[in-house]
Amino acid sequence: MLELKNIHKSFMLDHKVINVLNGINLVINHGESIAVIGASGAGKSTLLDIMGTLEPPTEGTVLFEGTDVAGMDEPRLCRLRNRDIGFVFQFHHLLPEFNAMENIMMPALISGSDKKTARENAIGILKDVGLENRLDHRVGELSGGEQQRVAIARALIMKPKLLLADEPTGNLDRITGEEIIDMLIRIKEEQGLGLVIVTHNQKLTEKMSKVMEIVDGHI
Repeated sequence: MLELKNIHKSFMLDHKVINVLNGINLVINHGESIAVIGASGAGKSTLLDIMGTLEPPTEGTVLFEGTDVAGMDEPRLCRLRNRDIGFVFQFHHLLPEFNAMENIMMPALISGSDKKTARENAIGILKDVGLENRLDHRVGELSGGEQQRVAIARALIMKPKLLLADEPTGNLDRITGEEIIDMLIRIKEEQGLGLVIVTHNQKLTEKMSKVMEIVDGHI
């Protein structure tokens, strides 16, 4: 599904070149789950951004289902992110002026779905993540764990082929974090999607099919 070939990434900092990734090669298959671990600053989140086409590599090739994403224009990249890739971040990035259901509907509405269909799908996903009683609650009325569940539901409404999560349990207490982990694994199994999670959570890595550590820009 997703293939990274010889991925390098560098940044300029105080007129110096900082090399973060130094030749990453990786294949992610449908239904596969991968935990990405490494020290702070190792390039884990940068790699996730490159996987999700949010950030281009300095050098190398990103193939999604055999297509080189470098050849896609911005509208086509946006459609790819909207329909095929779901994103979950450590900070949920929900829109506080909208309720849970409206936040989840947003990707579907952006894709051109009608409101009735988007609403029905949002309600179904909210039930799947255990928030059927929070449909009309605004973000500020939800706990941290509930907000993260909404963020996960938003990432899933378009039925993506790949779900990318950056420290999804980083701001949660242990028990809530374990609930989120179990939910992500269950959804991955049920939907057969690829799952890549950047994490420091040892219990989460034990439940993934592969664990990949980044050291000095290499796997």
